[in-house]
Amino acid sequence: MIKVISGQDLIDAGMQQGKWFRSALDAANKILGEDGSMEEAMTAARAFQPGPTLALRTANNVEIYSNIRAENSFEQDNVEKVNATMRELVLTPVVRAAAIMPDACPAGPVGTIPVGGVVASEGIHPGMHSADICCSMAISIFPDIDPKSLLDAVHAVTHFGPGGRPRGAQIRPSEAVLSEFQQNPYLQNGVLSAAIEHFGTQGDGNHFAYVGTMKSTGETALVTHHGSRAPGARLYDRGMKVANGFRERLSPQTLRDNAWIPGDTEEADLYWSALQTVRQWTKENHYVIHDMAAEKLAAKVADRFWNEHNFVFRKSDGLFYHGKGATPAFDKWAEDATDLTIIPLNMAEPILIVRGSNAAHGLGFSPHGAGRNVSRTTHMRHLAEEYGADARGLSPNNIANIMAKQTKGLDVRFFSGVADISELPDAYKSAANVRAQIEHYGLAEIVDEVIPYGNIMAGDWKQNAPWRKKR
Repeated sequence: MIKVISGQDLIDAGMQQGKWFRSALDAANKILGEDGSMEEAMTAARAFQPGPTLALRTANNVEIYSNIRAENSFEQDNVEKVNATMRELVLTPVVRAAAIMPDACPAGPVGTIPVGGVVASEGIHPGMHSADICCSMAISIFPDIDPKSLLDAVHAVTHFGPGGRPRGAQIRPSEAVLSEFQQNPYLQNGVLSAAIEHFGTQGDGNHFAYVGTMKSTGETALVTHHGSRAPGARLYDRGMKVANGFRERLSPQTLRDNAWIPGDTEEADLYWSALQTVRQWTKENHYVIHDMAAEKLAAKVADRFWNEHNFVFRKSDGLFYHGKGATPAFDKWAEDATDLTIIPLNMAEPILIVRGSNAAHGLGFSPHGAGRNVSRTTHMRHLAEEYGADARGLSPNNIANIMAKQTKGLDVRFFSGVADISELPDAYKSAANVRAQIEHYGLAEIVDEVIPYGNIMAGDWKQNAPWRKKR
């Protein structure tokens, strides 16, 4: 009987599966075919294994392009923290370059990619696109529709808050997308059902549905902001598990948040494919809300486009470019890319329509919004101090005064019925400063604006959550 070594034989011998298996098997079986011994064949196979563990890079070994400047003490503290976390992050062995956007702010322990961070790497780092995979913006133009009617229609058809739509009210994504979920192992075992349950929903936090008028034409526009909801979060969890397995073998000194899936592995190919499927799901998720609003108004959409700002892109240099809270600004960043992208600032400011400049010092990215100088918790504490709140927190009168001051002249709504003042304009960086820095650093050209009329967000849904009511 002719002896043949299989991939399982290599795994049984303690070797980690990867694309290198094919070359290893060919070499091993060639030796067996020439009457070599099993020991000689396995030795030949082991020669194809990846090298020893990778050491962390030394300080100042990787270029960090900084496109941010402090305008006050709050911003100075923020800038220092962002620089510190980036300096730690670029010690990761496979990272090749990094950039900081004007709206950057820390988002975890030191070494974690900040919001407003861009990282070029030889591998895919799930932690660098975060659990909110493909958080993105979409705009549709509604000619001959007044802003209030459009905001009312969106309010009637959208869904904010935790979880998905209840049974009987669920909407199905396209069959093409559902088929892709079924075929990819990263997107099976519960992810498909989540893709249906969460379709047509926007989540919570800083996600929104914003209605305004185009500065250039006066036409009414709808802009939505949200990510891939539960399907993306579950893909992220699975990707982190796989990446951490590689980290433990290849670079145990690397921070867990910066674990990566090597780009030349089958796991990376499957994960990359899963990312594209979740991207398409998210695009459809935006537009189904826009289309339901149009149907409710019996209106036509004249134009639309979209872009993500939490995602991974691959350029011709073979590197993976991770943008966490960073908008692609390089040519042909996706097959469906237009030459325009969308940058929101806050609910009281215009949303910017920009043309990217592909600046080398931004690694081909621009900001994604205004960002925060302090966390939600810190911002709420500052408000409590400003308004003299006691241990029970801000009173209804305090909240009403804050709302009146920060949303004057706007139709601002919270889907849960309870205001979330941590999402009001003062919680964010100065929109004027962000605009000025976009121009100063040459990251994008502002070509149009959406002037605000009104906005819908989830609101503080935890205030009336079932467990709180029960308690």
